[in-house]
Amino acid sequence: MDPIKKEFAEKLLGIKAIKLQPNDPFTWASGWHSPIYTDNRKTLAYPEVRTFVKNALVKLVKENFGEATAVAGVATGAIAQGALVAEELQLPYCYVRPKPKDHGMGNQIEGTIPEGAKVVVVEDLISTGGSSLKAVDALRKAGYDVVGMVASYTYGFPVAEEAFKEADLKLVTICNYDATTEIAAEIGYISKEDLEILKEWRKDPSQWTGK
Repeated sequence: MDPIKKEFAEKLLGIKAIKLQPNDPFTWASGWHSPIYTDNRKTLAYPEVRTFVKNALVKLVKENFGEATAVAGVATGAIAQGALVAEELQLPYCYVRPKPKDHGMGNQIEGTIPEGAKVVVVEDLISTGGSSLKAVDALRKAGYDVVGMVASYTYGFPVAEEAFKEADLKLVTICNYDATTEIAAEIGYISKEDLEILKEWRKDPSQWTGK
């Protein structure tokens, strides 16, 4: 396994930014029952973890989207992470709201980046990909060339993979669900029996009940 994936999983499990509860599932806003809950924003409270995530995202940008001339964060989860990445790369930065404001200037894209910039988008978590790709669509409609997206974490749902394919957008992430569950089992965070439950959820998350 990639050492960065392993370190990411260990660090986020350690600060409970990723929680695995196969026998006491969470309920997502969508109504899905889930044995996992991810809150990457918790990494901001821990300087060492925050720096690790920032450096890992910067590495992904340099390796995959070196042509980028600006950075955009997806509101709200990736506003801070995007700003950290832009600061490290010394590139212009903006963030993208889910929809235009209904007051003031009515902006959806907040901040000023050069006209026609080649933009790399920073996201914290990819589930179905819907909200992430709305941000990409807004940037494209504004005339920017979106060269790709980097994210801290993905559940790896097929629906997301298909959505990114249809949008013709390359996505690279620091870590993913499969790596996290594998590491969690290795370090004794979950049992082998729990791992099987987690694998079942991954097959059909919208229909999984936890029973």
